Amino acid sequence: MRIILLGAPGSGKGTQAEFICNTYKIPHISVGEILRTLLRESSVLKEEIGKFINTGRLVPDSWMISWVNCRIRKYDCLRGFLLDGFPRTIFQAYGIRKEGIAVDFVLEFFLPDACIVERIIGRRVHLSSGRIYHVKFNPPKINNIDDITGEPLIIRSDDTEECIKNRLHEYHDKSILLSDFYQKESCCNRNMKFFRIDGSKSILHIQKELINILNTR
Repeated sequence: MRIILLGAPGSGKGTQAEFICNTYKIPHISVGEILRTLLRESSVLKEEIGKFINTGRLVPDSWMISWVNCRIRKYDCLRGFLLDGFPRTIFQAYGIRKEGIAVDFVLEFFLPDACIVERIIGRRVHLSSGRIYHVKFNPPKINNIDDITGEPLIIRSDDTEECIKNRLHEYHDKSILLSDFYQKESCCNRNMKFFRIDGSKSILHIQKELINILNTR
């Protein structure tokens, strides 16, 4: 089962990605996960990547295509994978198709920008794992403490209103055409299915919808 999740930052991809991966036993591959690994392993890349992250800009397409391609060739992806928030541009979509990366489902989460700003400002993150909580919509059992490790949660440096607006502007500017791209792709490719998911629904409602969709395979 090979899945792509699309949608603006804060649209609910991360929460539902964790649910899908736990349910279907496939690795969760996010841009954040890849970047965290690179930041730990390379001081040179840490400086270069930080220039983009700290201003809410996207890392260059060619970098991400190469990193994602390397990641999904690893052993744990033999039974499938979930790409969370990648591709983000048409160039990236063509890039992964050129690399021969087959996809079974493309799920696009949509949510108004005003709701996204509210969600991100209230977001709390467990740094080492990337687990995401929200003070209102998905709070941890203990305030500002990760449910699994008991370690403190953080507010990401780019989860400010200014950075959020920059990220949304860049998302709409570069990524919105992906919806049309994959809808057309699904019409031509019977092995790939495209669905749009209303991110304003409750977490449980969305999870039930996802199970219905993914079990159609």
